[in-house]
Amino acid sequence: MSYKKAADVLPEELIDLIQNYVDGEYLYIPRKEMNRKAWGENTDRKKETQMRNREIYRRYREGVPVSHLSEDYYLSPKSIQKIIARCREGSA
Repeated sequence: MSYKKAADVLPEELIDLIQNYVDGEYLYIPRKEMNRKAWGENTDRKKETQMRNREIYRRYREGVPVSHLSEDYYLSPKSIQKIIARCREGSA
């Protein structure tokens, strides 16, 4: 996300009105609902995370303890347990 100077994109009357509410502060204007993108839609990160989680689940089913998986993937044991539970639900 990049910042745009309000004076470059908004009419002066609108800037004056906004300044009545927030003067000299940062203001985040969210995207319209129809323009929002889901997490991971712009990158392969979502797919990579899913692959990692399947690998974690596979290794767990092969007998690798949660504590070892936690160390190998730099995740807390609780996070590993949540991944395993989600994968188990998906494959059941």
